[in-house]
Amino acid sequence: MNLETIIKEIGEYKGPNLKFMEVCGTHTASIFKNGIKSLLPTGLKLISGPGCPVCVTPSAYIDKAIEWAKKPDCVLLTFGDMMKVPGFTHSLSEAKAEGANVEIMYSPHEVLKKAGSNPSKTYVIACVGFETTVPVYSLLIKQLEENNISNVKLLTALRQVLPALEFICSTDSEIDAFIAPGHASTILGSDAYRNLALDYKKPFAVAGFEAEHVVIAIYDLIKQMEKGKHEVHNLYPSAVRPEGNKTALETIDQYFTSGPAYWRGIGTIENSGLYLREPYMKYDAGSLGLSDDADKQTSKCRCGEVILGKINPDECPMFGKACTPLKAKGPCMVSTEGTCGIWYRFSDRK
Repeated sequence: MNLETIIKEIGEYKGPNLKFMEVCGTHTASIFKNGIKSLLPTGLKLISGPGCPVCVTPSAYIDKAIEWAKKPDCVLLTFGDMMKVPGFTHSLSEAKAEGANVEIMYSPHEVLKKAGSNPSKTYVIACVGFETTVPVYSLLIKQLEENNISNVKLLTALRQVLPALEFICSTDSEIDAFIAPGHASTILGSDAYRNLALDYKKPFAVAGFEAEHVVIAIYDLIKQMEKGKHEVHNLYPSAVRPEGNKTALETIDQYFTSGPAYWRGIGTIENSGLYLREPYMKYDAGSLGLSDDADKQTSKCRCGEVILGKINPDECPMFGKACTPLKAKGPCMVSTEGTCGIWYRFSDRK
C-alpha cells in the first residue's frame, strides 16, 4: 500500500472518536511542520505527551543549579536549552546576567579538559534528559574515575519514559493509543512497551520522525483499534531493535539506580528518576529530593496540563500573550521540543 492510499484511508475514517498521544516532542514538531493534523478526520485527535525533558524539570532544580553557579570557584555547565527555563525566581540566563558562573556546553565531556586544567574550581554539570542521554553521563563518570578527577559534580534531572507512560495510562482512560518516543526507543527497544500495551489494552506504534513515518504510525494505530488489538508494532526497525541497545542499558544500570522523581506540572512519579548509585555519589551535586512547593507556584501557566495532553497550548490564557519564546513563563514554551514552543512556531494562529 502506498502513502497516498494510507493518507486517503486515514481521512476516510468514520469510526468512534479516537485520541492518540505522540509522546516525543520531535514527533510533535514533525506533525506541525508537515501539516499532518490537516489530514485527520474530525473523529481523530492527536495530543502531545511528556516527551520533553526540559519541560518536566522542576523549578527547584533550576534554583539548585543557580545556587551552585553563585558559589566562588564554581562553574555550572549546561546545554543552551536550559538557560531560559524559569526557576522560582530566576532562570539560569538571568542569574548569569547577575554574575553567576554559567557556561553553555556542547558536550558533557568538555568538562574533562576544563577540570583537569583548573583543579581549584568545581564544575557542576546540569544533567537533564531521558534514557537517550544517560549513557553519555555513564561514560563521563567512567572517565572521571579512570582519570582520578574529583572536582566535577553532576546535578541530575534524568527521567525514565516508561513510568511516566504507566502513570498516564493509569490516570487517563481517554487516551486510546500511543506513538512511542523514537529516540528513547533506540535505547529501550520496542519490547519495553509490551507490558503497558497488555496491562492497559492500548496499542503502541514505534515510529521515526519523517512525515511518512508519523502518518504510517497513525494508520497502524487506527487499524489496531478497528481490529480490537493492543499490540506493539515497531515501525522504525532501522534504528530500534526489539531488545533495545543492550550495551547502553547495561551501562546505565552500572552507574544509575531508579527512584521517585518530581515532574514539573505533574508531581512525583515512582521509579521515574535515575540517580547515581552509592559508589558514585561522591559526584552528586544534591540531586535527591528536588521537588516543587505548590505554595510558591503563582503563575497561571498550565504547562502541566499541556504535558499530560489534557489541554492544547492555545487553551492556556498565557499562550502567545504573556508567554512567548522570547519571554517564556513556562518550560513548555522554552524548549525546542516543548509543545507550546512548537505550537507557537508552527500553528496556523500565526
